[in-house]
Amino acid sequence: MISTREQLPTARRWVVKIGSALLTADGRGLDVERLRGWAGQIATLHQRGCEVVLVSSGAVAEGLARLGWLTRPSALSEVQAAASVGQAGLVEAYSRCFHAYGLRTAQVLLTHDDVAHRGRYLNARSTLLRLLELGVIPIVNENDAIATDEIRVGDNDTMAALTVNLLDAHGLIILTDQAGVYDADPRVQPDARLISQCAAHDRNLLVSAASTGGALGRGGMRTKILAARQAADSGAFTVIADGLAPDVLARVTSGDEVGTLLLPASGARRAARKNWIAGQRRLRGSVRIDAGAARVLREAGRSLLPIGMTEIEGEFRRGDLVACIDPDGREIAQGLANYDAREARLLCGQASERINALLGYGGEAEFIHRDNLVVTRED
Repeated sequence: MISTREQLPTARRWVVKIGSALLTADGRGLDVERLRGWAGQIATLHQRGCEVVLVSSGAVAEGLARLGWLTRPSALSEVQAAASVGQAGLVEAYSRCFHAYGLRTAQVLLTHDDVAHRGRYLNARSTLLRLLELGVIPIVNENDAIATDEIRVGDNDTMAALTVNLLDAHGLIILTDQAGVYDADPRVQPDARLISQCAAHDRNLLVSAASTGGALGRGGMRTKILAARQAADSGAFTVIADGLAPDVLARVTSGDEVGTLLLPASGARRAARKNWIAGQRRLRGSVRIDAGAARVLREAGRSLLPIGMTEIEGEFRRGDLVACIDPDGREIAQGLANYDAREARLLCGQASERINALLGYGGEAEFIHRDNLVVTRED
């Protein structure tokens, strides 16, 4: 696992995310000259033997320009119409830019359901890995043309972190319009200092980060830090850097002092199945647990048994993602339920040996098996 800048050149699989603020020419559609520059930098990485997946915003912004709309609409149907129009232009522009360097591109549009459904998750993973084997540059974006709030990932920072999870990538580079993460908002405090290196899960990181998104995009520095934390849980590091800095990708991947490096905790890499569980975004309910169950989940990563459950909240089905809430009301874990909410209410506080008598059939002894559980809070 990479833990210093000096080790960055050893990373071979990268996810690069470029945001709307960098891609657009002051609201006039895509800045093609910038796209050419990043394509050239990615081509250089490709020649060095690196695999690169590009997560790109810009479809809605390009659609607004093509439709002659001056501001981003609020109606979902109009945003989706703009995304439909702009996506064609975005992919066309990237295809031309990479073609100049002898590289082929592929468009990959995802929604939350594509990573929440185990079969579709594995299909997406297989497709992306095959594209990398073929030397193709996958260009990933949320499928804004059809995504609704129910199936939306939310922003491309999160999409980039999910892509890291999906591919077991070594590193995530988030290119933005700031030099990195500061200890205060540099737009408000001119003396704010750039943070060169920090643990992704540092408690003070979100406090110091700016949280306001741009006019065209949905994210802000907060979403970038949350994405870095999700990447860190997969064992990957993140660099947040100024996308307009000269040769920024070459300098980051060479270990130069560029941007903010956010590192995972030692030993943070999860098994692939737990990465998939951690990548789920839609909780369907929760289970409150007693102090003993909370302790064994946090300290030993063991299964959650019915006897440790005190209350069920929400309506969920077998296989849905639920949160585990400790006696203080804090979420400490998430996992896939072996029973639906109705059955879980019958099992609360009961020994596993009584499951057959209570439900009329012999099910799993655990409400959440340890292989399907991810600890989200350890303190």
